[in-house]
Amino acid sequence: MFTRLMTLTSGVLFGLGMMISGMVDPVNVIGFLDIAGDWNPSLMFVMGGALLVFMPIYFLVIRHLDKPVCDGDFKVTKNNTVDPKLLTGAALFGIGWGIAGVCPGPAVTSLSGGNITIIAFTLSMLVGFFIVGKIESRQ
Repeated sequence: MFTRLMTLTSGVLFGLGMMISGMVDPVNVIGFLDIAGDWNPSLMFVMGGALLVFMPIYFLVIRHLDKPVCDGDFKVTKNNTVDPKLLTGAALFGIGWGIAGVCPGPAVTSLSGGNITIIAFTLSMLVGFFIVGKIESRQ
């Protein structure tokens, strides 16, 4: 029960933070990514503010934990390979983020607004997840 409550609380705080900061607005995101044009640095301050909150907590508390608060052990990948699959996924994510100004976190947060573009983006993302899952299960 505690784990589910912590998960819900974290998700709600994350979503509220993105909405209050303007990170769910594609215009702000595209303005931030457009460093060669009409650059909008406001999201840099949002990220910096998040780091100012997180870093002291990390260095004073999290780093010293033997196990996570809501799980039995830390899940750390042993895969350090930079392969074509990783590079392709990262490139597709970056291109999509740059074109649409939306990535998965803000898209899910923005669903409550009923914007048809965000709904179409999220449905397309879910279809993409499904297709990749099917392709990977055959390999």
